[in-house]
Amino acid sequence: MDMHEILEALHLQDESQCVLATILCVEGHSYRKAGASMLFKPNGKQIGAVSPGCLEHDLQEIADVVRTSGQFSLISYNMNADEDAIWGDAIGCGGEIRLLLEPVHGQLLKLLLVAREKLEAGITVRLMRSWDDAGIDYVLHDLANVETDAVYWEEVDERYHLFVDITPRQRLVIFGVGKDAEAIYALVKQIGFQVIVVDWRPALCTQERFPEAAIITGSPEAIAEQLQFRSSDYLIVCSHHLQRDREMIRVALPLQLVYIGILGSKKRIRMLFETFLIPSNVRAPIGLAIGADGPYEIAVSVAAELIAIRAGRKERLRKERRQDEYYSPLFGSRTEQANGH
Repeated sequence: MDMHEILEALHLQDESQCVLATILCVEGHSYRKAGASMLFKPNGKQIGAVSPGCLEHDLQEIADVVRTSGQFSLISYNMNADEDAIWGDAIGCGGEIRLLLEPVHGQLLKLLLVAREKLEAGITVRLMRSWDDAGIDYVLHDLANVETDAVYWEEVDERYHLFVDITPRQRLVIFGVGKDAEAIYALVKQIGFQVIVVDWRPALCTQERFPEAAIITGSPEAIAEQLQFRSSDYLIVCSHHLQRDREMIRVALPLQLVYIGILGSKKRIRMLFETFLIPSNVRAPIGLAIGADGPYEIAVSVAAELIAIRAGRKERLRKERRQDEYYSPLFGSRTEQANGH
């Protein structure tokens, strides 16, 4: 979810020119996959990552050149130990990676700021680049009602093409404001979710306790009406109030959310679901079985489960996309990235 942080930084940035680095393709092992980006700001600050830290110093120097020249640059790193003594033996990552570094100004800056607005409105966008020695062209498309994180890269007749789909942050709704909710919130906000904390107690459901979350107070019915739940939403039920949790579950079940996680013992889960079966999108009790104890360990198990659910959902979407005519090649024969893309 680095791209969301990058777009926010560009929104707040003054006229000073930043440089955007994007992974075009990888072969073998790579810390990040094709489409991952990072931003190099004029003050030396970096946002995002394309490696665990082994490439960033070198990329910073290249970014400075790109910023000064105003021209994009293609750069490759071979980190296979048997082929590159410097990058391979010193780093040991064991893969090859190719990146595009481009100055963020003019049309690119304009389209990235438009992309940010569309993502805020819940619209997936596709940023398309096409370039040769003469220059680089950009196009931004809306992908309304399409859920995708596709990345495609190809070279045709000495002209390069890259498109990257950027999806809105998936919403994670936390119903409850106890210590476990605080711990879960602190962790899941770092793994790319847009967090919304909801509860019926205004005195406890505050911005001070959940500073970067959206806050909604009211009954489960009122919360659902204000939120307008989407099928792509995730919900965690953890108020520790049996009747309130049951009401929230009753409201949420017909909405076919991606994920409903319920905190509590197996005995409590049986009490919550005594009148109906537990659907497949419900995880109860919540979290991976790692022997977690206490709010912070439970938060780790919950975050791990969310990552696993999200990754599995992305893989299913990729498989569906390969069979979908909508995703036919745009420029001729395409190269679909290994390692998940």
